Amino acid sequence: MGRYVLRRLLIAIPTLIVISFVVYAILALAPTDPLASFGADPRVPPEVRERIRESLGLNEQWHVRYVKWVIAIAHLDFGYSFMSRSPVMDLIWQRLPNTLAVVGVAYVIGVLLAVPIGMISAVKRYSVFDHFSTTFAFIGFSVPTFFTGLLLIIIFSVKLHWLPFIYDSTLKITSLSTLGDQIRQSIMPITVLALFDTATIARYTRAEMLEHLPLDYVRTARAKGLKERLVVLRHVLRNSLIPVVTLVALGIPAVFGGAIVTEQIFRVPGIGELLVRSIGQGDTPVVAAILLIFATLVVLFNLLADVLYGVLDPRIRYS
Repeated sequence: MGRYVLRRLLIAIPTLIVISFVVYAILALAPTDPLASFGADPRVPPEVRERIRESLGLNEQWHVRYVKWVIAIAHLDFGYSFMSRSPVMDLIWQRLPNTLAVVGVAYVIGVLLAVPIGMISAVKRYSVFDHFSTTFAFIGFSVPTFFTGLLLIIIFSVKLHWLPFIYDSTLKITSLSTLGDQIRQSIMPITVLALFDTATIARYTRAEMLEHLPLDYVRTARAKGLKERLVVLRHVLRNSLIPVVTLVALGIPAVFGGAIVTEQIFRVPGIGELLVRSIGQGDTPVVAAILLIFATLVVLFNLLADVLYGVLDPRIRYS
């Protein structure tokens, strides 16, 4: 197992280098100019714009800037934003709590609901619960999140006036009243994301459980006199979770990347909103940093999923 993990880590390093090169090249060759706002302002003389461009390093070739960027990242320095001149990591750390409070909580709720729903749906196949959960799952991952979000806003904000539809990031929890306000403003975005996550993972869990329930080892466990609960939980569910673990593990990096559409709908100032705004402004350091962090998390959690295979299924061995 140790050699396998080491080999995967050695493969991950050149993979991340290639990803960083492609991302930086696309951003550098894009037609967006971070100084476009200055160029449209007649009060800014050309020599001032040129000095600003030189201070940002934009007068150098993009491959030279890429090499300097990689060297800085090796020292955990992600540079400064072109727009705010603030350290990129400071901007990310400012947005991360909002993203985790909405996207992270929604993902945890989705996983905790999806696995039991999928398991019960498979064990009680073609029952009322199975039909209901299947219908719920199809609706959940078929309807786009932006449609669900707008529907909730129309019902609970516009019509009923129960919940706010704009997320207040300046709200600080100092009492039970402010805690209630935080919960109220988080209900709709969390519901939208949790609905999608629950539907997707529940379908995977149900499909895998149905594939394992008729196998020989399950019949053998029942013939040995084990209780049905032990058969389902200890044998069927454990082996069925292998592909589900991959789905869950690869979904965790998306939590840190933010839910771009949902954050835009509910005005949640998270990392997804920062990414969209930075792309529009041509803020290359911020965009490149977010995408590189996201790629790194995908590689690491993919490795974690492979390691968990050996924990869930003792038949799997790595040399």
